[in-house]
Amino acid sequence: MVKGISRQVIVVHSPDPKLFEQAIFILKDEAVSQGITEEALLKEAKQIAGRPAKKRRLSMYGPVWACGGAMVMGLFWLATALL
Repeated sequence: MVKGISRQVIVVHSPDPKLFEQAIFILKDEAVSQGITEEALLKEAKQIAGRPAKKRRLSMYGPVWACGGAMVMGLFWLATALL
């Protein structure tokens, strides 16, 4: 239960409601006090809601670092075995 706190929100309805009906953005207190217009807030919310998700490219970093570490350790083992 929340007592004594009021928050301002922007609700953006989805243009294609196959998966999502609406997006709800909770505004910071500073956003309202800085004099930003309602039209600018709504435009920003619509832009964020319509933005495609970023693809993550980090999925290959783990295997690449593991292979690199294995190669370094193999070279270290080879150097100690030959010397």
